[in-house]
Amino acid sequence: MNYREEIIKLKKEKNALILAHYYQVDEIQDIADYVGDSLGLSQKAAEADVNIIVFAGVHFMAETAKILNPKTKVLLPDLQAGCSLADSCPYDDFRAFKAKYPEHIVVSYINTSAAIKTVSDVICTSGNAVEIVNSFPKDQKIIFAPDRNLGGYVNRVTGRNMVLWEGACEVHDILTTEAIFKLKDEHPKAKIIAHPECQAQILEAADYVGSTTGLLNYTKNDDAREYIVATESGILHQMYLDSPDKKFYVVPSDDTCSCNDCPYMKLNTMEKLYLALKNEKPSVSLEPETIELARKPIERMLEISKKLKLI
Repeated sequence: MNYREEIIKLKKEKNALILAHYYQVDEIQDIADYVGDSLGLSQKAAEADVNIIVFAGVHFMAETAKILNPKTKVLLPDLQAGCSLADSCPYDDFRAFKAKYPEHIVVSYINTSAAIKTVSDVICTSGNAVEIVNSFPKDQKIIFAPDRNLGGYVNRVTGRNMVLWEGACEVHDILTTEAIFKLKDEHPKAKIIAHPECQAQILEAADYVGSTTGLLNYTKNDDAREYIVATESGILHQMYLDSPDKKFYVVPSDDTCSCNDCPYMKLNTMEKLYLALKNEKPSVSLEPETIELARKPIERMLEISKKLKLI
């Protein structure tokens, strides 16, 4: 079966929109109506005027789409596509943690469950975290959840002292400076670029730190010809499409390969995407109360981002 042709046909018949994250496999990125990071995908989900959204990403992303567009059916090709970072912040544990800091507001990274969003004051992404935090007065006490690496980076950039939840992304947290410096020895002219979910010592070694969209735009507009990329391997597809004359070396997660793949992102396949569209399942459903409570901090993020012209 030619999955590409069948997906295009079904998409038209069912008035569907395919959203894909940069970490998806190449074929899914190529067939998607929009490929982006969490901020851009959230905006597209909110604006979508379709019958079906097929979200080629992980569970919290599909939940976010449902929160922002509750009347639209949202499909996730594989319901097992979770997120180690979101899973590192259980709802009951976080509620108890939050209760210890009654004077603090909660800024939560979008890589959280819908339940965590319901007890957050504002959501952020890696692309707008610094600006979201800076939108509050310097004396505002803040809890930042769930990524300790991103939170630590924002603390250093803004001069804040936010209380950090001790969560991490297994894909970024595993990367080491040893692996980076080995690549640097092999490619001395290459610039090091890193996602802020990486550990502090990696970010300190980087020539540029940014979200997936930020990394992509940097390599597109920068004058260097080679880059050492400290994030998930899927971003390389768009980098090569935008800059076919440049070279990119992803920081490996271990010594057995030259890759750094998110096992959850890679659960989605063209076959699963086709079957999801054909059968209109598996779909993501949330309680109306959860949608109402979780939408407020996301909309606050989008409002701040629009005001600051980040989107």
